[in-house]
Amino acid sequence: QNVFNMVVEVPRWTNAKMEIATKDPLNPIKQDVKKGKLRYVANVFPHKGYIWNYGAIPQTWEDPGHKDENTGCCGDNDPVDVCEIGSKVCSRGEVIKVKVLGVLAMIDEGETDWKIIAINTEDPEAENYNDINDVRRMKPGYLEATVDWFRRYKVPDGKPENQFAFNGEFKGKDFAVNVIKSTHEHWKALVAKKTDGGEINCTNLTVSDSPFCCSQECAKATVDAAPPCKAANPIPPEGKSQNRHYIAKQ
Repeated sequence: QNVFNMVVEVPRWTNAKMEIATKDPLNPIKQDVKKGKLRYVANVFPHKGYIWNYGAIPQTWEDPGHKDENTGCCGDNDPVDVCEIGSKVCSRGEVIKVKVLGVLAMIDEGETDWKIIAINTEDPEAENYNDINDVRRMKPGYLEATVDWFRRYKVPDGKPENQFAFNGEFKGKDFAVNVIKSTHEHWKALVAKKTDGGEINCTNLTVSDSPFCCSQECAKATVDAAPPCKAANPIPPEGKSQNRHYIAKQ
């Protein structure tokens, strides 16, 4: 039925660059850090933070050792990203079921970084969305805004615009599902230790035939060993929602 689980990392309209920490035991969601500073996504006019609920499909892996036949680039070493376009603003860490509609092939610094377009199955209008053309019809301008967001979101950090395979055109549902299935096969090889994942921590509780499978007691000890939460640092100027960047289109 083209329905998959999605882990929400970043709720819509927020700016903190939260992501599944693949190198940490049990892969918690943490804020990305660059050059010793917590990372925030800038507001590039006319956008405000992330313009969808953003997250990932678990049990997928974009293998950096595998060159994609469609993009000609290797994977970005992360789970497959999802942009959920429903009306509800989800919570960080929430797991929702999403209906896959299409996919955008972003090329980020020479790496394939698929962006699945999906909608929460519990959205009041979910039954009206079955493929990428339904997004064009029901939410005019949203796909164009999505390409614009991904193209320019790193420019305020001094980086060049991102590029896209297929001239920035979205592929449909069937293509997107094949991307998920392919990256799931790469993940299965990863957790079975048939592929070298480098620094990725594959400790898990549910894949019983994985050499990385651990007990509930081991997992609880890992969680209990985490340092206690402290008072949050003040949000720096680049993380505040009212700031805007105006960038000329190239």
